[in-house]
Amino acid sequence: MTQPAPQTAPAEPILTVNNIEVIYDHVILVLKGVSLSVPLGGITAILGANGAGKTTTLKAISNLLHAERGEVTKGTIVFGGEEVQALSPNDLVRRGCIQVMEGRHCFGHLSVEDNLLTGAFTRRDGNAAIRADLDMVYEYFPRLKVRRQSQAGYISGGEQQMTAIGRALMSRPRMILLDEPSMGLAPQLVEEIFEIVRKLNEDQGVSFLLAEQNAGVALRYAKYGYILESGRVVLDGDAEALRNNEDVKEFYLGVGGEGRKSFRNVKHYKRRKRWLA
Repeated sequence: MTQPAPQTAPAEPILTVNNIEVIYDHVILVLKGVSLSVPLGGITAILGANGAGKTTTLKAISNLLHAERGEVTKGTIVFGGEEVQALSPNDLVRRGCIQVMEGRHCFGHLSVEDNLLTGAFTRRDGNAAIRADLDMVYEYFPRLKVRRQSQAGYISGGEQQMTAIGRALMSRPRMILLDEPSMGLAPQLVEEIFEIVRKLNEDQGVSFLLAEQNAGVALRYAKYGYILESGRVVLDGDAEALRNNEDVKEFYLGVGGEGRKSFRNVKHYKRRKRWLA
C-alpha cells in the first residue's frame, strides 16, 4: 500500500499583523482591520493602487507613524514572537526589522560608502564584522563598489535604491520592509533589483515584505500576496493564484478576458462588491 507523502509544515511567521486600525490626527481612519502574515524566510507582497494604504501598513509595522501624527489604535503587531507596536523605531531595528522608505532616501551629501556605513550605527560587534558585511553588500551590488566614493546625491535612481537596500543590510536585518522599490526606475533596473532581493532572501535568509504598485513583477518574486483597497485587505492568496485571478489580471496586470483594458473604463465598484462579499 502506498503511503501518503508527508505534509510540509507551514513556515513559522516572523511577522503577524492582527486586525490593526490606523488613525491620523485622531480623526482620519486610514487602515481598517488589516491582518497579514510574513513567514520566516519568505517574500510577501502588499499590492494596491496609490493611496490604498500600503505605505501606512509598513510604517505601522516599523513604528514610524508618530512622526506623521498617526497611531495604531486597535490590533496587534507581533515580530519575532513579541508584540512591538509600543516599541520605538530604533528598538525595532535592533531586533532586526528595518524599513527601506519609498523614494530612495539617501544622505545626498555623503558618499555611497558612508551611506552604507550609517546602516551599521546600531551595531556593537566591531569594525572587522562591519567591514566584512560591507564587502558582502558590494558582492550583491557591484555597481556600488564602483561608485563607493561618489556623492550619493549625484548617482542614478537605481544606484540610490541599491544604496538604500544595502544600508538596510548593514544593520543585519531579519526582515526588510521594502516600500515601492520599482518606483521611477526603468524596467531593466527593476528586474535587477528584484533579482538581488531574491538572492538575499535565498542566500542570507532575510524575510521581505514588499509594498508595490507593480503587481506583475511583485507576484513573480513573492510567494504570497495581499491586495489593499481603501485601507482594507480585499483579496489574498498564493502569488501564483493571484497572478491567475481574473480580477487581479484586469485591475493590476491590465489584462482581462477580452484583452488589455483601460482602468478608466472598468466598473470597479462591481468587482469590489464581489471581493468584499
